[in-house]
Amino acid sequence: MKKFIAGLILGMLLLPLCGYLYFASGNAPAATADPPLPFEKSMAKMALRAKLKPIRTLKSPVAADEATLVAGAKIYKENCAVCHGLPNQAVTTIPKGMFPYPPQLFYGDDMVTKDAVGTIYWKVANGIRLTGMPAFNHALNDTEMWQVTQLLSHADKVPPAAQDLLK
Repeated sequence: MKKFIAGLILGMLLLPLCGYLYFASGNAPAATADPPLPFEKSMAKMALRAKLKPIRTLKSPVAADEATLVAGAKIYKENCAVCHGLPNQAVTTIPKGMFPYPPQLFYGDDMVTKDAVGTIYWKVANGIRLTGMPAFNHALNDTEMWQVTQLLSHADKVPPAAQDLLK
């Protein structure tokens, strides 16, 4: 029984040590072109889903009117378009080299209109770890973050004045 317990303790010590050596030796994937670690995507998605679950009910203090969507379009073009793209325009070179690939927010399945407004706001304000998505809560004020949130929430029905800014 003592040998079993000693082996169990040794095994419990060796596993973290091997993990440390794997990362410290430079063998772990670090480049954006490297394949993800096993379970990396699923673990990151699970953590994000759990974090966002209570946020979904957050309501916008900013109306989704034309003035808000126009202001959101200006903010989006200055801060977001380089990675997330513009309507009817080719993808820039920056997102092509990112891992994970940033969603193109005005196209098909990547359009965030299906997300709750609170979820979009949280992502804009806090960013998403390990994705390249920065937090804007220190660069934009609360109203500006809600304006871009409303634009993205209504990306499928952007008024002409805002569309003109996104060209």
